[in-house]
Amino acid sequence: MNSIEKIVRPNILALQAYSSAREEFTGSEGIFLDANENPFGELNRYPDPLQKELKQRLSVIKGVPPQNIFTGNGSDEAIDLCFRIFCEPGKDKAFTFTPTYGMYEVSAAINNIQLIKVPLNNDFQIDKNKALLALEDESIKLVFICSPNNPTGNCLDAAEFIIQNFKGIVVVDEAYVDFCSTTLVNKLKEYPNLIVLQTLSKAWGLAAARVGIAYASPFIISLFNKVKPPYNISKLNYTAAIKALENTNNYEEQKKLLLEERQKLSEALSQIPIVKKVYPSQANFLLVKVNDANSIYQNLIQQGIIIRNRNKEVKNCIRISIGTPQENKALLTALQNISV
Repeated sequence: MNSIEKIVRPNILALQAYSSAREEFTGSEGIFLDANENPFGELNRYPDPLQKELKQRLSVIKGVPPQNIFTGNGSDEAIDLCFRIFCEPGKDKAFTFTPTYGMYEVSAAINNIQLIKVPLNNDFQIDKNKALLALEDESIKLVFICSPNNPTGNCLDAAEFIIQNFKGIVVVDEAYVDFCSTTLVNKLKEYPNLIVLQTLSKAWGLAAARVGIAYASPFIISLFNKVKPPYNISKLNYTAAIKALENTNNYEEQKKLLLEERQKLSEALSQIPIVKKVYPSQANFLLVKVNDANSIYQNLIQQGIIIRNRNKEVKNCIRISIGTPQENKALLTALQNISV
């Protein structure tokens, strides 16, 4: 038994996965009378349960073998699967650094897993000593690291340090990786306990399609495929994802524009009196400290501009997604007219 197998819940190791009709017969030609489908229509057939064409395209783009790729219903499905595969409900624990993406806590609660939270330091970075001390708890099986982090926008420098010094599974959530230059996808062979999450929701513009990706060892991917629902991505979303990945020119153009707008917006916000600080960002949003986050949030809503109020997570901070040049200009005008 390898070291990762020891972390997996015994019932998951022993699980016999459901075998769908489209897994037993993988051809595309013939008279299909095997899956109790309606024989009429354009969307009447079940989709590929393992999304093979999508994984082939991701493999070429990312330089990762298809057997190291899982695709699911958003990154949230992969997050949930991590709890279900590696943590015994009511017994094991998970760990993260705050402030961070709120779904780690929600998914932990759904799965009856205690989530240990250690605050980032004043620079929104991991305190290595505090992390190592907390991770001495042997009941912790999972660590979640969001990098670039939501809502702070910065990459966490010590992510690889945590992987090297923790015997359990480390999940690095790279939802915003397209807007920075740092990724751990190329470290999968080096770290068998690493899972890297990415998504097509951000830079690829497919938030409505809900397509998330997990990169990990073939063994971990096999567990994901065993536990997931048989047809976890619809044909509509599957087709939309493939179409988007074919149009890399559009992806590059939009990403370039968003990065340019991020810089312009950051500089312009810094000149507005009610803005106290604009935090450096490697994502497609900016965390902005203001003098009264609650009031500014409500004022912007009244002007038809919706941002996120992160006051509960980071005192007097709002989070602003990078919009089109016209949307960003409207935001700046609205903020300039607020006095609180």
